[in-house]
Amino acid sequence: MSAPRAWRGVVEWTAGTRERFVWRGGGLERLRTEPLAAPVNYGCLPGTLNPADGAEVDAVWLGAPRPAGEEVLAVPSGLLHLHDGDHKVIFGAADEVPQGLHALLAWFPPERGAQVLDAEAAQVWLAQVAGDSRSD
Repeated sequence: MSAPRAWRGVVEWTAGTRERFVWRGGGLERLRTEPLAAPVNYGCLPGTLNPADGAEVDAVWLGAPRPAGEEVLAVPSGLLHLHDGDHKVIFGAADEVPQGLHALLAWFPPERGAQVLDAEAAQVWLAQVAGDSRSD
């Protein structure tokens, strides 16, 4: 495999908050107030398309809360693989923020079969679903 690629993501939901936004047309729109706070920073990778749900690829950032709307260019550290194919790309070192990874796994019901795959698996899957929308 070639050198790891950085991907541009946008935070839509700040860890520890209930206010959720969605990235549309290059900006954030308020989506809804969730019943529970997000255990991790949650967002998307603009310009990508996940065939499982027809939406942009979902991303999560472990670590300190990041403000909604923040754009982040980073190399994935893993892939949250789900049985339904609606995988989530993980950013941030799991060994530095193990509670974030545990919270992420606990967020998904057992029937979704959440398991964490390595950074290479994330890059391979992203290359398959995103084509040339990668950025260095």
